[in-house]
Amino acid sequence: MAVRVQAEDFDVGIEHAALTQGKTAIGGVALFVGLVRDMAGGQPVSAMTLEHYPGMTEKQLEAIEAEARRRWPLDDVLIIHRHGRLEPGDRIVLVATASAHRDAAFESCRFLMDWLKTKAPFWKLEATPEGERWVEAKESDDAAAARWTN
Repeated sequence: MAVRVQAEDFDVGIEHAALTQGKTAIGGVALFVGLVRDMAGGQPVSAMTLEHYPGMTEKQLEAIEAEARRRWPLDDVLIIHRHGRLEPGDRIVLVATASAHRDAAFESCRFLMDWLKTKAPFWKLEATPEGERWVEAKESDDAAAARWTN
């Protein structure tokens, strides 16, 4: 199990190598890397600040990971989520799932991202030319997460 909440950037290649090193039963790895965009809601974004409650956040991410492991036969999972001030192009999140079979890796990776978007306790503050604004929950994210509730 690997869940990390950190301010520091991460190297996708190094994280992928660590996830798979010596694990020859793995047949596929699905990776998702989320980045800060320079536009949101039709407005330029110069930065995004992610806030969280230490301890509570990690516990929730671990619960989401445990649910993915319950649903799919996974050899390993990695979730890295950053906090603090990030600028356009910066990496925010890395989710990687490893399994003997690609379908489990693909599906569990998507599940993890859908649930992270709606269930992880992060608050996002965007800096725009008009000032700062909190990012509201999106119906599309709720709909994506809802498909996994059956």
